This record gives sequence, C-alpha cells and structure tokens, in this order.
Amino acid sequence: MSFLQQLSLYPQTELLNKITSTTPAEIDHALQQQRLSIDDFSRLISPNITDSQLETMAERAHKITSQRFGRIILLYAPLYLSNECFNGCKYCGFSADNHFSRKTLTHEEIEREAIILRKQGFRHMLLLTGEAPKVAGIDYLEGAVKIIKKYCGSVSIEVFPMDTDGYRRMVDAGVDGLTLYQETYDAELYRTLHPYGPKRDFNYRLDAPERAGLAGLRKIGIGSLLGLGESLTDVFYSGLHALYLARKFWRSQVTLSFPRLCPADGGFQPNSIVNDRQLTQFICALRLLIPDAGLLLSTRESAELRDNLLPLGITQMSAGSCTAPGGYGEENQDAEQFSISDERTPAEVEELLKSKGYEAVWKDWDGAFLNKVS
Repeated sequence: MSFLQQLSLYPQTELLNKITSTTPAEIDHALQQQRLSIDDFSRLISPNITDSQLETMAERAHKITSQRFGRIILLYAPLYLSNECFNGCKYCGFSADNHFSRKTLTHEEIEREAIILRKQGFRHMLLLTGEAPKVAGIDYLEGAVKIIKKYCGSVSIEVFPMDTDGYRRMVDAGVDGLTLYQETYDAELYRTLHPYGPKRDFNYRLDAPERAGLAGLRKIGIGSLLGLGESLTDVFYSGLHALYLARKFWRSQVTLSFPRLCPADGGFQPNSIVNDRQLTQFICALRLLIPDAGLLLSTRESAELRDNLLPLGITQMSAGSCTAPGGYGEENQDAEQFSISDERTPAEVEELLKSKGYEAVWKDWDGAFLNKVS
C-alpha cells in the first residue's frame, strides 16, 4: 500500500471530529500503552488533554528520549545556495510573486560559506534552495556537494523533489539526508496555496520521501508547516507518514520537524495558530509514537522556548542560522525565506546546552564510516 492510499483511509473531516471529541478517559487509556497505536496517537494530540495528562506525557517523552539518545543534541547549520524559485507559494518569502534581487551562489561563494560554518564548528550542513531546477538543479547541487564535503562529514538537502534516479545521483555525490516538508496534507488546501509552479503537484511531493528511501538516503526528514492548514490533522498525518517511512525503510533514520509559520515577504497570515502548549504536546506525542525518530527544532522558535523543550524529545537543533543565500559571509540579509527568532551564536547555544547538562554534538556521521577496509 502506498502512503497516498494509507492517507485516504483517514478522511480529514472524520479525523478532525475524532480528535476533537476525544475524552479524558480515552487520553488516559492511550497514556497507559507501552507502544502507541495510530489511534492512541490521535488521542494524545487532542485539544482536550488536561494539564496533568500533558505533564504525564512529557515525563514519558523525556524518559524515552534519555533512554534512546542520552543527553546529546546534534547541531547543524542550514546553508542557503539559491533563492531562485518558479513556484507561487502564497506563504513563502522565495515565492516567484515576490520581487527582489535573486541570488544563486557561485562555487567560490559556496566554499566561503562552508569555510565559515566549519570554523564555527559545524560538521552537519543542510543545503537549501528554492525550486528552480533550471537554475540550481541536480548538476549544480552535485558541484556544491563536492565543494562542501571537504568541510563537513554529513550533507543533507532541502531542495525540489526529485525522481529516484535524481536522488541516487545525490547519494553518489555524497548526500546522506533529505528534508522535504509536505507543507500541508490537505490536498485541496495545498492546491490553493500553490497556484502555479512544479510544487503544485501534491502527489509527486508526497511520494518524494519514498523515492529518496529507495535511492538509499540514510536520513529522511518530513513535517508539515504548522499554521498553513488545520494543525491537528497535519500533525496526525505527519506522524502517520513518519511511521510508514520508518517501517518501510528501516535502514534509514526518519526525522520530524515542527516548523511554525513565520513572517515572510508577501504578508501571508496563518490559517491556524499553534501555541507553545500545543507545540509541546505535539512533540511529546510524536516521541511516544516513534521512539527512535530524530526530532528537530529550528531557529524559527525563540531561544526561551527551545531551551524549555530540550528535555521533551528534541534531538537536533540548528544554531546561528541565516535564511538568505550568502548570508554567513555578507551583512546584507535581504530576501530571507523567513525570519528567525533565536539569534544566538553557535557558541552560545553550545554553552547553554552544557549548562543544562547536555552535550553539543557537531559530528556523529561521516560517509567514510561505510568505506570498506582493503
């Protein structure tokens, strides 16, 4: 069964009614389960959860995370290569509808950015572009990865969806991870938010993580952009999707992100608001659903909130982020994809982690680990 077929088993209206009508007794029953079913998960993201039930869930999430991951946080840096984009996404700063000076980094600029991030300590880098394959396509990415691999052990991509052969080319170039948000799992709303451009194809994007798994990528990261649609169903579908990928591609690590919609050029207003309590609830519920998943929290969130969420399931964090191409080496921050909230330097984030009894891990993977000894 494809994930699209699995998704069709949970119609949004029925699902939302089920989640919002969950009783405290049903939540208590779900909290008593050693291993959550997908129905248990739907109960734990209900807005009807009490403070004491949320506290119980947070304690369990902390215990599971400590058992599976210890007290370590992997730090990574986003590296924006291009803000060229052919899509008309209504919520994104890179939208083709927004008029600003577009930029795609040259090889020399890519190397400059990579050197800066290396000096800051980063060994995990996430490469990002808009969706303009004719400008920053697979050939361009292969060249970028070749340069960046000299300075870090792990390279992931957050770019346009590819076919399986495209992802295999990325693996061969040295990429080991993919991040690809579905944005919203509401197909009708998705088409409204993406009026034109290659990203308009809901099914092609939905199947992309599976194509990446077939190509052999070691990490597969997904998530929805909280605020675009109905957050309760989008979080449920994200968990369902992650569970599907974890079972099908058991050799790969599945990761989940929790981005909340941030201000960006274009002035798009969220369709729903996810407050801090709800975000905490979602993170804890997903940790109980998939104990071995990596859970990421970016600099979209405030420093205070990121600090407070550390014990509840988070395993990876970005630090010192810039969302404009060339932003690490240039003072001009025009044309950012979105605004960040946590502006601490990587060194300050590392010091904070140490003060709370955590170890900041800059490198936990290298492609050389797979090289056979002759």
